[in-house]
Amino acid sequence: MIVILLLTLGFTPIAAEPWQICGDAAMNYTTNSTYHGNLELLSTKLTHNATTSPYHYATASAGAAPDTVYGLALCRGDVNATACGACVATASLGAQQLCPYRADATVFYPTCRLRFSGKNFLHPDDYSQIVDGVVNTMNTTDTTNTAPALPDWDSGNAESVAGITEIVRELLQETARQAAYSSGARMFATGRMDVGGGFPTLYSMAQCVPALTHRDCSSCLQVISFMATDNFAGRRGGRLLALWCNLRYDTDHFYDGDPTVTVVSPVKEVVPPAVLAVTRRKHKRGMIKVVLPLLASIIGLIISFIFIKRRRIKGNGSQDKHTKMNVKEDEAIVWGLEGRSSEFMIYDFPQVLEATANFSAENKLGQGGFGPVYKGRFPDGLEIAVKRLASHSGQGFTQFKNEVQLIAKLQHTNLVRLLGCCSQEEEKILIYEYLPNKSLDLFIFDETRRPLLYWNRRLAIIEGIAQGLLYLHKHSRLRVIHRDLKASNILLDHEMNPKISDFGLAKIYSTNDTEVNTERIVGTYGYMAPEYASEGLFSIKSDVFSFGVLTLEIVSGKRSSSLHRCGDFINLLGHAWQLWKDERWLQIVDVSLDIECHTLEIMRCINAALLCVQENAADRPTMSDVVAMLRSEGMTLTEPKHPAYFHIRVTEEEDISIVTEPSSVNDMTMSALRGR
Repeated sequence: MIVILLLTLGFTPIAAEPWQICGDAAMNYTTNSTYHGNLELLSTKLTHNATTSPYHYATASAGAAPDTVYGLALCRGDVNATACGACVATASLGAQQLCPYRADATVFYPTCRLRFSGKNFLHPDDYSQIVDGVVNTMNTTDTTNTAPALPDWDSGNAESVAGITEIVRELLQETARQAAYSSGARMFATGRMDVGGGFPTLYSMAQCVPALTHRDCSSCLQVISFMATDNFAGRRGGRLLALWCNLRYDTDHFYDGDPTVTVVSPVKEVVPPAVLAVTRRKHKRGMIKVVLPLLASIIGLIISFIFIKRRRIKGNGSQDKHTKMNVKEDEAIVWGLEGRSSEFMIYDFPQVLEATANFSAENKLGQGGFGPVYKGRFPDGLEIAVKRLASHSGQGFTQFKNEVQLIAKLQHTNLVRLLGCCSQEEEKILIYEYLPNKSLDLFIFDETRRPLLYWNRRLAIIEGIAQGLLYLHKHSRLRVIHRDLKASNILLDHEMNPKISDFGLAKIYSTNDTEVNTERIVGTYGYMAPEYASEGLFSIKSDVFSFGVLTLEIVSGKRSSSLHRCGDFINLLGHAWQLWKDERWLQIVDVSLDIECHTLEIMRCINAALLCVQENAADRPTMSDVVAMLRSEGMTLTEPKHPAYFHIRVTEEEDISIVTEPSSVNDMTMSALRGR
């Protein structure tokens, strides 16, 4: 699968369109060969099919194995059939000229894109294939000139840079959402944003290949939208081209017709402060005259709303098992009705069904040991993640109650936010905020997406996780031990900020407790502290151990279970420690990272991680210590001793979530294993 990503700046282009990527030179064909003949036949098919298809999209193949040629063509959503046919015909010829005798070629023209290959790339099995092989190039005549090029731009004003970046991000992401979910099978959207404050109007476009599911289209656009705001900060235009999806924005109205979405500028800072001050003084009196007559009415509505809502909550809290809450009276407190956040809601099951399209397969985000997770959208546009607990999962009402009680009372930027819950008969459902980049493991353990996590972003993720754990251990009103911290339980928002999730196995502990003993062992081997796995002793140092393992994974890009034999050691912890002892620690760092400018930061993270995975819990730092280690460049870190498990193999088959507990008729517990 060859996918190209080309970044072109609207103000300094040096290469004329089209853009091309040529496949492996070892896979060539010869003039007048069978493959060449099939390629000519394919070009005719693609041109005809793209011209006549409803969305000007075509796939085709020509010839028999081993000389079969597969092809894909897609025209921009705003061009007519005639222009589309002409562009595809030109692209077919252009691909052969730009990549002479290559059996695999991809070309991008202003209004169409085309690929042919001797390999069948037309049905990617999963999302990773959609973004496989990304190439990132930037065209500029002056590689040292990164100054913004928007009119009236103050290149020394950092706040303006941040403001315009936020504007571009909002425009691209909303255009991407429209293309993925609001344009049907067309999967094409255009946008416009009137920035104001002397800045020009911005125009945008997003498109996916119609063969993608809505979810894969959204994911593909999300990845390149994220890259756009990293690469185009302060520039008046840019485009990101990939075979399966693409984005563009510019100050020129570069597409035909009216925009399908108009986005309101989200950042006030782009308005010059002097202009904003004059505007405020000018309209202050008028605003008072308008607001005061409305204020009394608004307050009245709010009071009425609160009164009605409290009555509803009180009724829900007092209903018995025959009500829609369907819980026992002595378990009504489970929903935290007295102490919950005002944003926490109790949803009816029909609301959840509607939001998830009856839990459709297309909306499924993943499958965990306790049940599947679905993406949903409420009628007001709010996107949600719906965790539907399986009746056979072993997470009965007790664990459901545990997660609701915990998360509804925990508020931190590095913890996933629980919006509400639903319970009806056997259905137990948790409603979370939707985080578009899903989980950390999908990035750090994926060859294609791992390079998207450059060092500064990885460090921010490590520090964010540390801050989240510090809040749980010390600063929240409930002292919480997570007990299942791992890469798949770290979710990433649209800016790649980490959020700790999945509190179904978490425990509240007393500030006087140093260790708690339990017969119920929960968590994931490979991340589990040795005293907990062997003796059932857990404490805040159990989470510290898991954090250390996770940090080593983030730095190395390898799973803790992926190294079966490295010298005398057979897992990541032992391997990292040996390299540290031999002063060869750079060998554990992910090869995709540019470490020259960040050597000391990376070394500090590895040192801190090795201290976190010490065999003796007393030798491990607290999360307060860890945060200080990561932040204080002048702080001297102690030398780590050998870590736990350094001589033990942890295979992927053993790297599983497990719950073990003596069986009980009255308290169902999980007995199944959950693979990663």
